[in-house]
Amino acid sequence: KICGLTRPEDVAAVAAAGAQYAGFVFFEKSPRNVNIETARGLALEAPVGLAKVALVVDADDAELDAIVGSVPLDMLQLHGSETPERTAAVRRRFGLPVIKALPIATAADLISASEYRETADILLFDAKPPDRPDALPGGNAESFDWTLLADNPPSGEWMLSGGLTASNVAEAIQMSGAHAVDVSSGVERSRGKKDPAMIEAFLKAAQSPPPS
Repeated sequence: KICGLTRPEDVAAVAAAGAQYAGFVFFEKSPRNVNIETARGLALEAPVGLAKVALVVDADDAELDAIVGSVPLDMLQLHGSETPERTAAVRRRFGLPVIKALPIATAADLISASEYRETADILLFDAKPPDRPDALPGGNAESFDWTLLADNPPSGEWMLSGGLTASNVAEAIQMSGAHAVDVSSGVERSRGKKDPAMIEAFLKAAQSPPPS
C-alpha cells in the first residue's frame, strides 16, 4: 500500500509499479492532505484492480458522508483514536471494508490491538508517534521493533507500517512475518512529494528475499 498520494502522476506510478492499494489522506495537518475534489480526480485515475483507500483521523459521520459520497472508494482507513465500537459503526454505516491503524511500541500495544480484530477488516500496525509538536498520527518515518509481531503473531489480515523504505522493507518483512506493508514518507523525495523511482524500488524490494 502506497499512501499519501496527491497528484495524478503519483497514482500512475503506483499503478505501474504494481501496488495493491493507493491511499488518499484527509487530514489537514498532513503535508499529504487532499480535498474531496482532488481525491475524486485521483481516484478516477486509478485503474481497475488498484484499491482506493481514504485515510481519516477521528472523522465524524458528516465528514465521512462527504468523502464517501463524492470519491469512488474501496476502503476506509481509520488512523486516529477510534474505539472498536466506532470502527464497527463506520464499517456498518458506510458498507466499506475498514483498515484500523494502531500505534505500536510494546507487546502490550499488540495485545490491546486485538480488541479491533472483530470490528476491522485489516489491522495496520504503525509506529507510535514521537513525542514532539509536529508529529502526525502516521507518516513520521518512525519504525518500531518488528520482532514484536513475530513473537506475538496477530490473527487475521494485517499490514506493517512505519519507517519503511526500499533499503529496509525486505528485512522488516522477514523479521515481522508481514504479508502486506504500507509506506508513505519512505517513497518521498521531499515531504509530501512522492518519487516514482522510489515507489518502484520499494515495491521491488518488498517482493524480493532479504539479503543473507
